[in-house]
Amino acid sequence: MNIKVEVIGVSPPCPRCKKTEENAKKAAAKLEAEGIKVEIAKLDVTAKETISKYGVVATPAIAINGVVKIMGKELDAGVIERLLRKEL
Repeated sequence: MNIKVEVIGVSPPCPRCKKTEENAKKAAAKLEAEGIKVEIAKLDVTAKETISKYGVVATPAIAINGVVKIMGKELDAGVIERLLRKEL
């Protein structure tokens, strides 16, 4: 099973966006240790493609497999891990 995680934030990243990306990587590492592939991408909220695809208005945001799950909150690794496990 592959899961694609997109961390949507400003560029250069604000402290909340940076922390959310770090926590997404921690959560992904836990799942990868169990043999689940997790791909993480960083998207710029001001990019035209990101705006047209997701319409995110508050950062940081997390999209999993193309669907925005959380917007406007810094998430800890445990919350992100739970969101990822729901996708399995």
